[in-house]
Amino acid sequence: MPNPVPEAARKVVPPRGGLLHVIDAAGYSLAGLRRLWAETAARLEVLGAALTAALFVWHGAVLWQWLVAGLLSALVLAVEALNTAIEVMTDRLSPEWSQTAKDAKDLGSLAVGLMLVVSGAFVVGVLTGLV
Repeated sequence: MPNPVPEAARKVVPPRGGLLHVIDAAGYSLAGLRRLWAETAARLEVLGAALTAALFVWHGAVLWQWLVAGLLSALVLAVEALNTAIEVMTDRLSPEWSQTAKDAKDLGSLAVGLMLVVSGAFVVGVLTGLV
């Protein structure tokens, strides 16, 4: 949904202090979550976490395995959020094609890919009894 205020007319609001800062930060985080949910990759990663949970129930995973899988899933989404931020900023700063922009996007994608490999390896390890 487009913002009704033109980008050039928006103003930077100075941060508030104390508890209001925490409330503002929570609002910014929720806005980031809404933005991240717009990414197909993030929705697929959440689906993968749900599938992992179903497999863990079926397999009878123990508490520490659930905790590690939850941590890895959160890290995958955190890296996906950073990758999305890199892509958004790169598109803003370099709308035309450039090798530097391509490198930035490829490196962000690599970070997500590595997290997915680590997470997937852990899940496979749990399901095969290696972990």
